[in-house]
Amino acid sequence: MTTVAVVEDDPRIRAAVCRGLTDRGHVVLAASTGLGALSEIVDHRPDVVVLDLGLPDIDGLELLRMLRAVSAVPVIVATARDDEREIIRTLDAGADDYVVKPYSADQLDARIRAVLRRVKDDEGGAPIQIGALAIHPLSRTVLLEGAPLELSRKEFDLLWHLANRRGEVVSKRELLAAVWRQPYGGAEKTIDVHLSWLRRKLGETANSPRYLRSVRGVGVMLVDPDSP
Repeated sequence: MTTVAVVEDDPRIRAAVCRGLTDRGHVVLAASTGLGALSEIVDHRPDVVVLDLGLPDIDGLELLRMLRAVSAVPVIVATARDDEREIIRTLDAGADDYVVKPYSADQLDARIRAVLRRVKDDEGGAPIQIGALAIHPLSRTVLLEGAPLELSRKEFDLLWHLANRRGEVVSKRELLAAVWRQPYGGAEKTIDVHLSWLRRKLGETANSPRYLRSVRGVGVMLVDPDSP
């Protein structure tokens, strides 16, 4: 059975979510505050977290950042905030999915199953070596010429997706859907920002690329810089 930690301060919503997930076969841990949830999650290590952003003690986005410092547990943000900038900011901070209230128990259950499938697929992947770049999905580590790179969660996800399509041009539309779980339109700037950060850590620039090659108007691809 899947263990789900539900972090929701509204007692009515919390009870309904817990009841709906329990009816669908999940074991549910419930918390009404951010700091209480952090302790619960660290102690009990649930399979997935459902997180509301409007918490009474700390903002849910701050809790998400605290979680990402200590755990790779999948997080589905479930909130009334529907502003696109807020959605992008939350996904960039490490959320795996974002659902806007109101939502049904069936929809949440489907999103939990989808997130856990993605985690299973990532964990089942073999390491990928591209030139002097080594990407290890199990430990979520990246080595460049034997030295570890400090990548954020989204930077790793972006690099891993490109690595699985190495040598192919991947569109921004696909990257938004696969890495940020967002439909295309208006949010492509976040890809450019993350590509810029990733290039810096790979020791290259857009004007002097090595591993990351942009194709104007099409997308970006990851290549072995030493291959002809």
